[in-house]
Amino acid sequence: MKRYLCLLLCLLLAACASNPRLKEVRSLADEAPALAAFSDLSQRFRDTYQRAQPYLSSAAAQREEAIDRKRRDAYPDFIALQAAAATYLRALGALAGGATFHYGDQVKQLAEGVKAWPDTGLSDRHVNAYSALVRLLLRASTGRAQDQALQAMLREGGEPLQGTLDAMHTLLRYFNKQHDNEQRIVLGMLEVEIPYADAPRDRLLAALARAHQQEKVREYRLLGLRHTLAAQHIEQMRARHAALLQGLDPQPAAAPPATLQGAQP
Repeated sequence: MKRYLCLLLCLLLAACASNPRLKEVRSLADEAPALAAFSDLSQRFRDTYQRAQPYLSSAAAQREEAIDRKRRDAYPDFIALQAAAATYLRALGALAGGATFHYGDQVKQLAEGVKAWPDTGLSDRHVNAYSALVRLLLRASTGRAQDQALQAMLREGGEPLQGTLDAMHTLLRYFNKQHDNEQRIVLGMLEVEIPYADAPRDRLLAALARAHQQEKVREYRLLGLRHTLAAQHIEQMRARHAALLQGLDPQPAAAPPATLQGAQP
């Protein structure tokens, strides 16, 4: 009897391993850590004022200081979006692997919600998508059959995940615009000031300033690429999740109302 039970278990595991849907879901879930790039760029956006302040005039510094407070207030909400999307993907991966996903305190903290920040493009639509995704995570159950639970979570998480990823994509565009603005401020200041340090007695200062200028040019170029790659990655995840939704089994037709089941034609 034990031999047959072991054989049956092996067959079930092989069936799960060979299911293309499960493989694709696990592959998508494996990409969740890459969303950390959004967190890194959010943190850089938060710290814009600290980097730019030495290059600002007094009047510009006062304006930017007020904006800095808004950035820091919004930052936790930006990070919550990334955490919700990554947690959902890890939950999908756990279901596809036949495991139980333990949400812990992380999702409870996410349930506190986020706010819209219209200046950044983060709208009520994005907030609603995030809230729906967190509600799904809070009530998700792994007690059902593996494939049924996975399909249910994919269906229920379809629109909320798409909206959450769209929020992250929208914010990345805004971060990139602020990155371009910072680049103009810093490099513009250096371009104006370096010629004044070109006197013979200031040769060392001028050399250091030019080296710093070249370093900042490289820094901004690399950051521009990081914004582009992070946005592309999010778009790829949206497309892969949408493809999984399209490949789901058809939902069974709803049963007719009880009052009509016995009706005669």
